[in-house]
Amino acid sequence: MQYKWTVLTVTTIGVLMSGVDGRIVLIGLPVVAASLHADAEQAIWFTQAYTVGSTVALLFIGRVSDMFGRVKVYSIGFTLFTIGSALVGLSSSPDYFIIARISQGLGSAALFSNSAAIITDAFPKEELGTALGINQIAFRAGSMFGLTMSGIILAFLAWPYLFYINVPIGLFGTVWAYRRLKEVGVQERTAPMDWWGFVTFTIFMTSLLLALTFAAYGLSETTDVLLLLLVSLISLVLFVRVERRRQHPLLDLSLLKIREFTGGIVTQLMNSVAWGSFLLLMSLYLQLVQGYSPLKAGFAVLPFDFAFLASGPLSGKFSDRYGTLPFITAGLALISISLMLFSTFVMGTSYAIIAFTLILGGLGNGLFASPNMSSIMGAAPAARRGVASAVRATFFNVGYTLSFNLVILVMAFSLPYSLITQVISSANPAALPAISRTLFSLGLDRASLVMAVINASAIIPSLLRGKRVPEPEE
Repeated sequence: MQYKWTVLTVTTIGVLMSGVDGRIVLIGLPVVAASLHADAEQAIWFTQAYTVGSTVALLFIGRVSDMFGRVKVYSIGFTLFTIGSALVGLSSSPDYFIIARISQGLGSAALFSNSAAIITDAFPKEELGTALGINQIAFRAGSMFGLTMSGIILAFLAWPYLFYINVPIGLFGTVWAYRRLKEVGVQERTAPMDWWGFVTFTIFMTSLLLALTFAAYGLSETTDVLLLLLVSLISLVLFVRVERRRQHPLLDLSLLKIREFTGGIVTQLMNSVAWGSFLLLMSLYLQLVQGYSPLKAGFAVLPFDFAFLASGPLSGKFSDRYGTLPFITAGLALISISLMLFSTFVMGTSYAIIAFTLILGGLGNGLFASPNMSSIMGAAPAARRGVASAVRATFFNVGYTLSFNLVILVMAFSLPYSLITQVISSANPAALPAISRTLFSLGLDRASLVMAVINASAIIPSLLRGKRVPEPEE
């Protein structure tokens, strides 16, 4: 009876660390780049390497987890994440930093993709929404606290401590996971690995993420971006053909025939595209338009954290009782309103309005996150939960990556790219001309408006997910 709470505690620590490290480098990016003498392209990859590392391996990790055990792979991921954190802090060059961030991302993939599957195995269905809600809150809270912690750490310590902070927590979590977790899920030990599926999927995801990154930041010729997109499309077609012919595919495409599952992951993708960059936009707005210090900006976003932490557990608990759809729909509506309000911000917007917008966004995300995850994971067959969780995590990561790149693209349509670069890379934003800060704020507003439309549109696939078809009893 107590084992389920052990599972929840161990996995919550893991996803909290994963969430923190996905965002902790954002505010500290200028400091890290200056210390390692990185150019613009390398600085961008300081953030993107983690996402690429965690995204391309998700389906592979999900398949291996279903074959050899989710707990075993989760524990290995904890170890890799901890070692990767130490290596990032020890980095002495941009290339070393990027490689270490990729290894850290691989460990994060094992933590993030398996945590939901392990919880689903351990908890009864009537408590699943509550458990996943707590776990999801930990990840989102980690992402948000990463911004706040970054400002605090950089105010007192050198940049490597942004990553050293994970080491003692990671060592504790690794030992605890090895000693206390046990395999209770269904495994497919005799199933072979789908290596062709892994290769084609890796090429697809890597080419797509590279193309989006280069396009968003103007780091490559248009021909190169188009070539990467073509490679991505061809490898996607090959991946689908390979998976349809495999008896034991990397991605079980039959999962996509489950309406509730497919509706949930499409909704999550659109929401993560719309919301993934919100706090980065808010951080840029507070620092570069309003003139906040990194520390002050980190504290300024705390209303979001508090609102999210207040609504998340309640939505998970009540969605177990009353169903997931009302909470998912209400959450998406509040998030869209929050993004719409952000699109009206100017240089002189008061902090009271900013805080109210953050609170609405926090409440909306809290209402949406755990019921949607519960809907996705509850719809997946027990023997496919590892892959199902990996698919969910892949859509989530891809959405976040698209969000950041889409923001830059939208801003570049209305502002000169040189102006965006000048404002973002400014060592003293307060010294920038008022007109530059005003135009930059306008670009942020337009990007937020686009995100609001995308998020509101996510309500459509959410409503089309249908009712759950119960699994046949064995």
